Amino acid sequence: MSATSRPGGPERVSARRDLCVGAGQCVLAAPAVFDQAVDDGLVLVLDDTPSAAELPAVRDAVWACPSGAVTLRPRT
Repeated sequence: MSATSRPGGPERVSARRDLCVGAGQCVLAAPAVFDQAVDDGLVLVLDDTPSAAELPAVRDAVWACPSGAVTLRPRT
């Protein structure tokens, strides 16, 4: 099955909670894709394969993350 025939976009979001500092920039940039845990404020990925329409916001979130915890990579 090709990436275009699967739900979600062609890229995959991931976040390393061990690098996250809880700044929340990802949530501000892409609230449909990211959230913060209530207990520690660290990043939670709500949708690891966002739609093509969400990708610009996710790219903004990756750019804005002060710790580099959020990444966007091609889906395999």
